[in-house]
Amino acid sequence: MESIHLSPWLFVPVIGGLVVIGLLLIVGRIPVTYNLRNLIVRWRITALTALAFTLVVSLLICMLAFVNGMNQLNDRAGQPGNVIVLSNGATDEVMSNLSISDARDIETHPGIVHDDRGEPLISREVYVTVAQPIPGKNGGRATRRIITLRGVEEPRIAAGIRSLDLVPGGEWFSEAGVRDVPDPAGGKLHALELVLGESVAGEWALGVGDVFDVGQRQAVVVGILRSAGSAFGSEAWGKRQIIGLTFGKESSYSSVLLRTANADKAKSVADELTHEFKKAALSAETEKEYYSKLSNLNSGFLAASYVVAVVMAVGGVFGVMNTMFAAISQRKGDIGIMRLLGFKRWQVLVSFFTESLVIALVGGAIGCALGAMANGFTATSLVAGKSLTFALIVDANTIAVAVLFTLCMGAAGGLVPSLSAMRVKPLESLR
Repeated sequence: MESIHLSPWLFVPVIGGLVVIGLLLIVGRIPVTYNLRNLIVRWRITALTALAFTLVVSLLICMLAFVNGMNQLNDRAGQPGNVIVLSNGATDEVMSNLSISDARDIETHPGIVHDDRGEPLISREVYVTVAQPIPGKNGGRATRRIITLRGVEEPRIAAGIRSLDLVPGGEWFSEAGVRDVPDPAGGKLHALELVLGESVAGEWALGVGDVFDVGQRQAVVVGILRSAGSAFGSEAWGKRQIIGLTFGKESSYSSVLLRTANADKAKSVADELTHEFKKAALSAETEKEYYSKLSNLNSGFLAASYVVAVVMAVGGVFGVMNTMFAAISQRKGDIGIMRLLGFKRWQVLVSFFTESLVIALVGGAIGCALGAMANGFTATSLVAGKSLTFALIVDANTIAVAVLFTLCMGAAGGLVPSLSAMRVKPLESLR
């Protein structure tokens, strides 16, 4: 288990809000049992109002969990010392086309680290996405899934540069990149050898030895890539020459990945290849910077999540207002008696305001419990031309945001009715 980084700016207002509720219950003087009895007596209205909070909070948590999963996916992708080189003007591997001669020239750069055998730690790759139709169940409508294929020439070098390895029990694809497998209809299939990322293997329920369709041909799983929760878990790796020939990239590369000594050297090499490489016009950046662009897209998802939550929250706020105004109209006599017994206006306000917060907290707590169940669920998203499979993450910060959101909704919905209750005149309420 990795440590969870808690954000004080989230927990301070949450704890402060809960402390305020406790103080209101203490200083309000009106017995809490009175408020609880009224909530129980009006249990149908109370339950419907709390349900609005439950729906808003659970949806908010699921959306934030989606963003958390995407952020973790991108944070774990890319090594600080790696540089990814694309064709000039390309911002993504999907759109990049490097000529083979240009890719070979990059190997001469002095900043590239070499292995024990003196070979440069460099990986020339092709990157393609394929929309694969899947037959519908019981003759139903066919659906499509996006398969992300990465063709590499030396899988051990490509994985080593990225600090990846195989799950025990599998192997890398062979030098040929294909093998014969039994055909269910009889005979043999000339299947493409693929190593699947563990995320996509889990989503598709595939293991070593399984055969499945890729484009117009079949593929056999020869290994599972242990991706440590990074974006590479959503990819399928195969022989570069075979994938390039099959999917129209036999005469070019999508990218070249190279290893440098450290993060500072990687930044320097990326700048040199982009601005000073005279043999070809290139676009190079550190691998961390490349995958951080996906994190920038997540800020849009996050903003959209809050917009949707706020729109739904407006309904929850009006629900609380409606409930509390109805309660006030039915309990004017109670308010008059409390005022004649010596309770002050502000104590009446505290009593009704506390009721609205209790309704919000009950609904919010149920929403948090339901939303937390989404933790670990697998989701697939198409982002910047990449099909990414990842797990939703519900952490402590997500719960804190949900609780804070609940308190704000309850306070906004309960304040106006509570002010109305405070202004009720004792004698007129008893007529």
